[in-house]
Amino acid sequence: MSSLFIEYPKCTTCQKAKKWLDEQGISYEDRHIVEQNPTAEELRSWIEGSGLPAKKFFNTSGLLYKSMKLKDQLADMSLDEQIALLASNGMLVKRPIFITNGKICVGFKADEWKAAHRS
Repeated sequence: MSSLFIEYPKCTTCQKAKKWLDEQGISYEDRHIVEQNPTAEELRSWIEGSGLPAKKFFNTSGLLYKSMKLKDQLADMSLDEQIALLASNGMLVKRPIFITNGKICVGFKADEWKAAHRS
């Protein structure tokens, strides 16, 4: 099964994650999160498949998230509203995302990624 690596190339965490994938010899499809923003359908599938709350898919340290004051709004938004918002702009989505063997990893944690890829 092919792995999917979703990144923003200027993000240092994404650069570190990509280097790690390459060092591990893990093949993957590389996708630029802004040029190919995840669709609402993809996001819904990933959120449901990950078992994580939708909030974990937001780039809470990003400038756009902060300028939109989303910290105060997410709790009052439905899942559909959160997904639509995430699908509206790739800069709102936490990255990197690594999808392999049916596992969805959000943010870079080498041990988690290794376990997901081996399963």
